[in-house]
Amino acid sequence: MSETLTSGFAGRLMPLVEELFGGFSPVALRTWDGGFAGPAGAPVVVLRSPLALRQLLWNPGELGLARAYVTGDLDVEGDLAESFRRVWASRGAKPGKTALARALRAIPEVLGPRPPVPASEARPRAKRHVRDHAHDYDLPNEFYELVLDPSMAYSCARWAPGDTLADAQRRKLDLVCRKLNLRRGDRLLDVGCGWGSMILYAAREYGARATGVTVSREQRAFIRTKSAGVEVRLQDYRDITGEPYDAISSIEMGEHVGEENYAMYAATLFRMVKPGGRVVVQQRSRGGGGPGGGPFIERYIAPDLHLRPLGETIAIFEEAGFEAVHVESLREDYARTAHAWHETFEHRFDRAVALVGPELARVWRLYLVGGGLAFERGRMGVHQITLAR
Repeated sequence: MSETLTSGFAGRLMPLVEELFGGFSPVALRTWDGGFAGPAGAPVVVLRSPLALRQLLWNPGELGLARAYVTGDLDVEGDLAESFRRVWASRGAKPGKTALARALRAIPEVLGPRPPVPASEARPRAKRHVRDHAHDYDLPNEFYELVLDPSMAYSCARWAPGDTLADAQRRKLDLVCRKLNLRRGDRLLDVGCGWGSMILYAAREYGARATGVTVSREQRAFIRTKSAGVEVRLQDYRDITGEPYDAISSIEMGEHVGEENYAMYAATLFRMVKPGGRVVVQQRSRGGGGPGGGPFIERYIAPDLHLRPLGETIAIFEEAGFEAVHVESLREDYARTAHAWHETFEHRFDRAVALVGPELARVWRLYLVGGGLAFERGRMGVHQITLAR
């Protein structure tokens, strides 16, 4: 690959980038002084201010990069997802946090006080996994309508050739209903029901008597505008009553109960389902040495997120008394789901900015791109676990 001419501050910075990446930079740089440097045809990282590098100095790694991006001090020209792929696939060693901070301290323009934390970042809380808390659902329903399909299913879809996102979400909902052996008149409980896609589908297509629980007032209000023979409660899973249910679903909610509470969550599902009943839990996971959600997701999207290896989750359910009768990976489906969400969001990005402001809109762009690539590359997984009592 031929090299471009170097100029300005970018020319001074490029040798550092090459050193940190083992001798070859996977990106080109454009800096606030008009400088440019890097390999021809590479993704272009735009540093609009020294604050972008100062964020990395004070928080080397993912969090510093995220803060620089969401504030607009750092940008990427072109396809953000493809830029990430190029960086992750680059040859040579990836820069360690200590080496990166040491190198940045040698650049006078970068030195300075710690930059302010972006307004969109969730502050660490003394107590996490508390009742009635749903940080990533605090935005108005209108915002999620800019991302999701018409059913408002905020979880991994199940894809088949030719599917639209709406088709794939219906396919996922039907798959859960079939794994639950759902029949007309069955009492279904959906723990963490979101905007009601599961309970509304089960009631409409299977004739189930469906109840959903959520800790989000916005979600409950949305479901009540769509309600057709379903019940929705503003309730924490620890406070659910009215057992036994014939079947229970819990779709991408268990990640948010906390490591210290997961055994209680499993025991609650066991208590709520009748003997012989089935439970389907759809849940994200990480490998034994994997990064899990990472500091960006935990600070900006889901402060209470906890991921563990699949085997550890199944063991907790077995200790609660369940038999795990079927496990299915949807990892590749999640990569495609996140891509579809991102594509929809980009088409409506200006509306998102008008609704929640540029910083939060950039948070979600980064989340949808980074999340999709985490599943694409196997850094994260997601499974449907079918349990029998």
